[in-house]
Parts: sequence; structure tokens; C-alpha cells
Amino acid sequence: MSGPSAEQRRLLGAFLRAHRERLTPAAAGLPAGGRRRTPGLRREEVAHLAGVSATWCTWLEQGREVSASAEALDRLAGALHLTPPERAYLFELAGRRDPAAPPAAADAPASLSAAVARFQGPAYGLDRIWNAICWNGAAARLFAGWLGGPEPNLLRFLFCDPNARGLVVDWPERARRVIAEFRADFSRNLGDLQMVRLIDGLKSQDATFAALWAEQAVLGREGGLRRFRHPEDGLLAFQQFTFHPAERPDCKLVLLTPQTDELDVYQGRGTLGALA
Repeated sequence: MSGPSAEQRRLLGAFLRAHRERLTPAAAGLPAGGRRRTPGLRREEVAHLAGVSATWCTWLEQGREVSASAEALDRLAGALHLTPPERAYLFELAGRRDPAAPPAAADAPASLSAAVARFQGPAYGLDRIWNAICWNGAAARLFAGWLGGPEPNLLRFLFCDPNARGLVVDWPERARRVIAEFRADFSRNLGDLQMVRLIDGLKSQDATFAALWAEQAVLGREGGLRRFRHPEDGLLAFQQFTFHPAERPDCKLVLLTPQTDELDVYQGRGTLGALA
């Protein structure tokens, strides 16, 4: 896992320096002492309050490439009296996950659940590690081996359930793209233990996942044509659209619109009415 970039370190240093200089000794619970040449706290005072070395604080402010553990950053955020948004910014720049951050809610946001319920075609919602958190009846019929089953994770279904290879047309190509899309989400959640455990588990369970993950491909999640070979409804084609709820951008809303004209390239036609 790579550390913060030079630009991130520069921004982190400027952020820490600005917040150190704005914090008065009285607000930090320190005696005012004699006359100060600079506003706010001295680096030595911040270091003392955070239980770290003054040299480490100096190097962070200078944008040097130094190790910064989540625990040390947590103490530093407390010493500087950072607000929750300021803490989030600090940990984002440092490339660490805030140990005090609340876990993502398992329930789907109301807007996502409402959109899924009202959509006529297959629709479902995913959380940040691609667990299904809501879906409608059409989606449950299409993904009978995944939605409503014991394993809600889309990646685990795709790579660990043998039925997925029969359901998803052009499975090798789709699997490669799905991993590249998930890596883009992974890059925005470095240090997320749930995500790391999911990846490690899949690498140990499925050789194909391990090989594709090692390719280091990264793609944004896009819509487009999706084809399925349903055990009861035959060949099905959909146009996929993906959205992010404004109140929970870590979640995804996935909508599948039937595309009957795309089935002409196949022998036979699926029964799309069951999914409408």
C-alpha cells in the first residue's frame, strides 16, 4: 500500500501548521507563559499534548516522507481540537483510516431503497464493499443465486458461486472489468479493514480473482450492455446505469433496463416480461 503523495504531504503540513497556529494555549489547556514570537502553540507543545516527538511534528509540517500511524494521527487530531470534518481531512491527506470514524451503516439510505422499490426492471443497491443492501423482486429473480442468499457480496457471488459463470454471458470479460472497477473503490478506502479482508479472502479462495487482482487494472464503474443466460427465462439483455445517492456517496444504485433488440444476435429469445 503506497503512502501519501508529495502533494498530499505538502497539504498535510500546511494544514497542521495552520491549525497549530490558530490554537491558543488557553484553548489547549496550557499556561500562556511569556511573550510568544509566533501565534498559537509551539510544535513542542503540540508534541507533548499528542504524546509524540517534536521532531516528528516538525517533519510532518515540512511535508517530509515520514511514517504516520492512525493512532498517532488520532492523538494529534485530539491535541489540535479538530472538528469531525477536519479529522476526516487530516486522515484523508495522511492516507490513513480514522479509528474513531463510525462504521458505514449496513442499512440502505431511504432514497436508495425507494428508487429500487419503484423501478420496474431489476434494481439493487450496494454498500462500499459491494454487499447488496436492498433489491426489488425483478433483481431477486435475475440474481436468484445471489440476492436473498447467504452471501450478500457481489464479488463473492461472481467468483465463488459456480452458477455465476453460467448466468453472466462473457463471464471472463465481465469478471476482469468488475475487479478493475472495484480497485477504483479500493483506492478511495485504503486502510479499510473490511475491504482488505474481503480481498485477501477472495485471493485465497479463487485463483482467477487472485490473478486478475494482480493485473492492477483500474476502471471507473460504467453502465453499458449486460447479458445473462437465465436458467428459466433464457437469454436476457439489459442496459445498466449506476448512480450514487447524494447522502451516501459510498453506496451505489444499479438499474437494469431491458434491451430486447440486443438479443437478435443470439439464438432464441428470453422471456423479459417476467422481469419487467
